[in-house]
Amino acid sequence: MKQFEIPEFYRSPIISEVKAKRKLEDPRKKDFSPTLLDYGKVRFLIARHFGFCYGVENAIEISYKAINENPDKRIFLLSQMIHNPDVNADLLSYGITFIQDTSGNQLIPWTEINKEDIVIIPAFGTTVEIEKTLTDIGVNVAKYNTTCPFVEKVWNRSETLGTKNHTIIIHGKHSHEETRATFSRSNQNAPALVLKDMEEAKLLAKVILGETSSSEFYIQFKGKHSENFIPETDLQKIGVVNQTTMLATETQEITDFLREVMIQKYGSELLSEHIADTRDTLCYATNDNQSATLGLLKEEADLAIVVGGYNSSNTTHLVELLEPKFKTYFIQSEASIKDLETISSFDIHSKKVIELDSFLPQEDKITTIIITSGASCPDSIVEGVIQKVLKLSGVSVG
Repeated sequence: MKQFEIPEFYRSPIISEVKAKRKLEDPRKKDFSPTLLDYGKVRFLIARHFGFCYGVENAIEISYKAINENPDKRIFLLSQMIHNPDVNADLLSYGITFIQDTSGNQLIPWTEINKEDIVIIPAFGTTVEIEKTLTDIGVNVAKYNTTCPFVEKVWNRSETLGTKNHTIIIHGKHSHEETRATFSRSNQNAPALVLKDMEEAKLLAKVILGETSSSEFYIQFKGKHSENFIPETDLQKIGVVNQTTMLATETQEITDFLREVMIQKYGSELLSEHIADTRDTLCYATNDNQSATLGLLKEEADLAIVVGGYNSSNTTHLVELLEPKFKTYFIQSEASIKDLETISSFDIHSKKVIELDSFLPQEDKITTIIITSGASCPDSIVEGVIQKVLKLSGVSVG
C-alpha cells in the first residue's frame, strides 16, 4: 500500500512499532486480537487496527502539499478536512479558511472566492451543486480534491445502480458531509433515500409492503428523499450503499432485512430483480477498525479509552461497540485527562462533554486499559494519552 508523506508530528514511535510488528506477523489481517503493551502496573490492550486510514492520510498529504505549493495564494477548505480538531487546527494555523461548517452553513460567501484561490475538497467529498459553483467561479477543483477513494467507489456504484433503474438507499446520517455528497450524486440519475438505522429501515419496510401510506412516508422521511419520490414505484427496485463511516455490520443488517422484505413481497425467485448485491461498497478500513473493536470485546479490562473527534461518526461507532461491556471514555486527547481521578469524556447519547471522577482504579493492583481511536485520529495523540496515563500512574518509561 502507498506510503503517504504526512507531517512527522502526526506519527508516534510507540504506535508505529506496534503497527509494523502486527503487519509483519499478520500480513493478511486475519487476527483481530489486540496488542499487549505491559508496563507492569499498567497494561494497555491496543486494538489491532485503529487510527489514520488510507483516505485520511491521502487527504492530509494533499492538504499540506497545497500549503507548500501556494505560499502566496489564499487557501480555503470547503469544510473540516476530517473530523479531528487537532488536524483541523493545525491546517488553520497556516492561514487556511473554512468556507462552510460541517452542516453546510456558509461561513464565507461564494462571491468572495475567485479563480485565483485554492480550494481544498475534504476527504468526505462534496455535492455536485457545490462543485459546479466552484467550477463556474473558475476554481480548479480537481487539483486539491482529497475525496477518499472509497467514498468515490460508493458514488460509482450508486451511478451504476441508477443506470439500471435502482433507487439508491443510503445508510447514513442525512446531515453528514459524506452522505450529503453521496445523496447529491445518487440523485443525478435515480431516486434516492437516506436511512439512519434499522428503526428507519423497519418504517421503510412497512411502506414497501403497503402497510403504511405514501402520506405517512413523506412525514417519516421528510428531508431525506429526492424530489418527486414516489414510494409506490420507486421502492420496487433498490440498492443499499452506505456512508463509509457507519457501522458496516449495521449496513449489512439493514441490507439483509430489506432483502427479506423483498422476498416477502415478490418471492425469492424474483429477488435479484428487486434488490442489488452491494457488499462490495463497504469501506475496508471501517470494517477493519470495527472488527478490531469486536476483538477487544473478547478481552477483560478495567476500562476503555476511545480517542478521536467528538463529531467523528466512525469514532462514535467504536464507542457504541465498547460501552456495553466496558466503562468507556471518549476523549479528544491527553488534555481530557485531568488527573488520576478526573477525566472529561464525551457522552454520545446526551452529546455533551461530562467531567467524570474515579477515572483510574486507585487500588494497588495492575490496571488493564483498552485503547483505540477513530480513523481521523493521529497516532501521536494516542501515544500522548498512553504517556499521560503512565505518568499519572507513576510508571517511568525509559
